[in-house]
Amino acid sequence: MKGNIAMSTEKKKVLIYAHYYFPDVASTGQLLQELAEGLTDIFDVTVICVVPSYSGKIDKIYKGKIYFFDNINGVHIVRVGVPEFSKGKKLERIRNILAYYKNAKKATRHLGDFDFIFTISQPPILGGMLGVYGKKKKKAKLIYNIQDFNPEQIEAVGYSKNGILLKILKALDKRTCQRSDLLITVGRDLVETIKRRFRGEETPKTVMIPNWVDEKQVYPLEEGNSGVFNFKQKYGLIDKFIFMYSGNIGLYYDLENLLEVMAKFSSRTLSFDGREVCFVFVGAGGVLEKLQMYVRSCEIKNVKFIPYQDKSSIIYSLNAADVHLCVNAKGIKGVSCPSKFYGIAAVAKPVLAVLEEGTEIRSIIEESQCGLVSSPGNYNAFYNNLSNFIHMSKQQRIQMGKQGYKYFCQYLRKDTAIQRYIEQFMSLGESNVQ
Repeated sequence: MKGNIAMSTEKKKVLIYAHYYFPDVASTGQLLQELAEGLTDIFDVTVICVVPSYSGKIDKIYKGKIYFFDNINGVHIVRVGVPEFSKGKKLERIRNILAYYKNAKKATRHLGDFDFIFTISQPPILGGMLGVYGKKKKKAKLIYNIQDFNPEQIEAVGYSKNGILLKILKALDKRTCQRSDLLITVGRDLVETIKRRFRGEETPKTVMIPNWVDEKQVYPLEEGNSGVFNFKQKYGLIDKFIFMYSGNIGLYYDLENLLEVMAKFSSRTLSFDGREVCFVFVGAGGVLEKLQMYVRSCEIKNVKFIPYQDKSSIIYSLNAADVHLCVNAKGIKGVSCPSKFYGIAAVAKPVLAVLEEGTEIRSIIEESQCGLVSSPGNYNAFYNNLSNFIHMSKQQRIQMGKQGYKYFCQYLRKDTAIQRYIEQFMSLGESNVQ
C-alpha cells in the first residue's frame, strides 16, 4: 500500500486516527475533518478511518476490499473496511469496532514515517491504543485527545457491570495516557478526571481545548429564512413551538425518562405566543427505536423523529428550534462533554439543559445565562423548566440565545480552537522525540 498516497517532504507529517470521518455525520468525525483540514497549511495530514458506515449500513462500492484511498481538501485519507452492524446489537458493534482496530493497524504498517500521531478516545479504549501503536511503529510524538473517558462512561450508564473487565479497560486507557506526549481534553471537569487518575503519580502533560462549531457554516439566521421554512415545512413543523434534541440518540442521555416528562405536555399545550408545543429529535442512535416505540404505544401526537441532517443542512435544522435540549445522564460529570452545546450557541438559541453541577457545559450556561438547567434525575425540575420556556416571552428567549452566542464568539469559534491545536503540535515538535 505504501506509495499510494503522495506526501510532501517539506512539511512535518501528522497521522490522525479518526474512526469516523466525512461523509459520516458523527460529531467527532466532523470535528476531526475540520481539525485535519485546518492543519494542512502547516502539516502534511493523513487520516485513517472506517469506510462511511455511521448508520451501520455500508454502500456496495465499499464492500470487498480492505483499503480505499481519497483526498479531500488536501487531507490524505485511508478508509478501512468494516462489517455492517445494527446499533442495537452489542456483539455486532463490537465486531465492527474490532475490525476497524485491526485494519487501522495494518494500514499504519504500510504508510511511511510520521512526526506526530493524533488519536481520540473513540472507539473507547481502542482509539487510544491505536495511538500508542502508531507512536511505537513510527517513532513519533503522540497526542491523545480525550473526548470521553472510558470505561468511566460505560460504567456510568450501566453498559457493562463486569468489574474485572472495567478494571482492565481502565488500566489500558491509563497506559495510553502515560505513553502520550500530550493529553488534550475538552472540559475543566475532564482535566480533573485526569488528575484523579494519576493521584499520587506524575500527571501527563495536559491542556484543555474546547470543541467548536465552524462559525462560517453555522450561525444565526433571520426569522423567515427560506431554508429554515423549507425544513419546517418538510417535517410538519410550521407554526409549532419547537423543543429540539439534535445529535446522537444514545445511551448517555437518559432520553427515555426525559421523554416521559415531555409527554405530559400534549399537542394541545400552547406556548406564550399561541403555538402548539412540539418535541423534535434529530439524529439516530441505540435508543431511537425505544423512543419511537414509546411514542407509538402511548399515541403521543407532538413528538417527531427526523433523520440526521447533512452538513450543509444542519444550519437550517438548528435554527428551526425555539429551544434546544442539551442533556447528559447522571454520572457523566468529568467523563464526557456534550458538544451539541456549541451548535446551539452558534445559532443563538436558548438551552434547556440537564447536566450535573460542575460540568463544563453547565458552567458555561450558568456563566453566560443562556438557558435553564436542572440536574440529571430531577424530573420535577426538568418539567418546571419545560413549563417555564413554554410560558416565556419571545423577547426573554431571544435574549438568552444572544447571551450564549456572545460567549460562543468570544471562546468557542473554530479558528480559535484550531490555532491552539497548531500551537500545541509545534510546541511538541520543538522537543526531541521520546
